[in-house]
Amino acid sequence: MPANVSPPLSRRGFALAAAAAALLATPALAHHGWSSYDSNTLVTIEGPILAADTGFPHAHIELQHEGERWDIVLAPPSRMTARGLPDGALAEGVVVRVEGYPSTETEWELRAETITVDDKTVQLR
Repeated sequence: MPANVSPPLSRRGFALAAAAAALLATPALAHHGWSSYDSNTLVTIEGPILAADTGFPHAHIELQHEGERWDIVLAPPSRMTARGLPDGALAEGVVVRVEGYPSTETEWELRAETITVDDKTVQLR
């Protein structure tokens, strides 16, 4: 066989290549898309933070609003910090205003576009 021509891939080699490709694609599949939010309906809610998780890939807070407990999906923590929301600003008891799009799949879930803390509004997307 000439030096610049690769030998055909064996069944085992093909299976290994397919498995490697599947593993590499797994993180991309784990991240949800934004298509499950109603981008035609902008909702504004305000209330005290009941719980906050500033982990990756997206921060989350839970808010009490009109008798319901809302799960708010925020931006990644590094983006919020870069746009002026200081670390520690999202703490239990802090009253915030959030504008965003409601989930079409999960009741009382919102993808936040902006968050206002202490009269400072931060763009999240």
